[in-house]
Amino acid sequence: MSRVIQQKIERIRAGSAPRVLDLFAGCGGISLGFHAAGFQNIGAVEFDPAAARSHAMNFHGHLPEEMREVHAKARDITATEPFDLLNELGIEGIPEEQVDVIVGGPPCQSFARVGRAKLREVAEHPEAYLNDPRGNLYLRYLQYVTALYPVAILMENVPDVLNYGGHNIAEEVCEALRDLGYEARYTMLNAVFYGVPEMRERMFLVAYRQELECTDWFPSPTHWIDLPRGYHGSRQVAMKTIKRDLLDEETRFFIDPPEPEQAGLKPAVTAEQALSDLPKITDDSEQKLKKGPRRFDTLQFYPANTTLNEFQRIMRNWEGFESGEGIHDHVIRYLPRDYKIFARMKPGDQYPQAHTLANEMFEERLIEIQKKEGFRPLEGTERFEAEKKNFIPPYDPNKFPNKWRKMEANKPARTLMAHLGKDSYSHIHYDSQQARTISVREAARLQSFPDGFVFTGPMNPAFRQIGNAVPPLMAKALADIIKKQLTGNAVHVAQDRIEEVDAI
Repeated sequence: MSRVIQQKIERIRAGSAPRVLDLFAGCGGISLGFHAAGFQNIGAVEFDPAAARSHAMNFHGHLPEEMREVHAKARDITATEPFDLLNELGIEGIPEEQVDVIVGGPPCQSFARVGRAKLREVAEHPEAYLNDPRGNLYLRYLQYVTALYPVAILMENVPDVLNYGGHNIAEEVCEALRDLGYEARYTMLNAVFYGVPEMRERMFLVAYRQELECTDWFPSPTHWIDLPRGYHGSRQVAMKTIKRDLLDEETRFFIDPPEPEQAGLKPAVTAEQALSDLPKITDDSEQKLKKGPRRFDTLQFYPANTTLNEFQRIMRNWEGFESGEGIHDHVIRYLPRDYKIFARMKPGDQYPQAHTLANEMFEERLIEIQKKEGFRPLEGTERFEAEKKNFIPPYDPNKFPNKWRKMEANKPARTLMAHLGKDSYSHIHYDSQQARTISVREAARLQSFPDGFVFTGPMNPAFRQIGNAVPPLMAKALADIIKKQLTGNAVHVAQDRIEEVDAI
């Protein structure tokens, strides 16, 4: 194994791009960030068919159709062996020598069922996952690490992974990786501090082979904002299981999140700065007037003579994902009952405020009917109920207070979730003249996907892919640190672990 590790380090430091395998890849947010940092994506494992196809189209679209279809295949990681995967993807040579970095984020639902004993077992017995009838996803991730000997690893997950069913899963994973020959650290990072126009808090875990003796783990913030109280609170809840006793061996895995200081940093990118150069969708737009499938087959041209800010230039001119004249996926949901509510909502308003506005407008409608027709429809009558249905959403405002939210133009967006695939009420456009929820492309912008990045499938799966993704600019910040550790002066190879250091 030492020889395999040494060969990989020599290859990378000789100038070859580190080769990345993305597990639980989604449409490719992490892959895109690593691609931008100079890594080569050699393949991915993704269970969702639409996301798997998106990943293939963006990272392997240059291949002949037959091989592109191989990459586009949806795969169940519990039924996909590492060596078989490489063979299927046409990656020749000794399997252990073909992957330099493994990235991804196994779903957190699998973690609480594992625990330290099972994670340690996979280190001691790499085939232990076969004895787990639940086909635990995280054990599969570790099995790929065990089989392919990457020199670096990146894992991402929701903050609750630090306190999931009483487990600090990140600590337990670090222990297992240490037993596999890695030095690992984890922390909490918010994407908004790295140029993403979205406040998105996630746990990130980075691990390097112990032979590398790496010393740098997480990127320093480039942007600043005073986060809303709720984000600080959720971080504190997630971190409750982290021990602060410096004499406790476990605490060495955790690194305090890098705290941005306003001085010297750029202001956080706002929703308006992210979206203002995109075509407007107003009341006379066909999308707001007609119901029907939302396809990505129509090019909508960028507005002419628009002065672009830094973020907008990045989104249009991302190397390898340039967008040209316009965008194809600027599509929205058809919500005729609610456009008038959106128009009246104030920035930051949520569902209780929206429900109150709807009742006010319904009352205005009843008064209008009385003036025009000489009578006021009575509650319980067919006319009353028909008019009410045209104004008032059916959800209880006390049970669903966060179901709707209108974005603030001068602030970054709140966290985009996979629930976007079902509805987009969590991100109502800040522009009252447009009075609508965000489009697929606007959601992608808020996650920092460039305009030339392609999402396959119809609208709902595209929204879901975006909500599930790691923001590419966040991934790039992490990839830059990892790249520097693997290729730059920051890398110090332990002389007693790898022979012939001078040849590296």
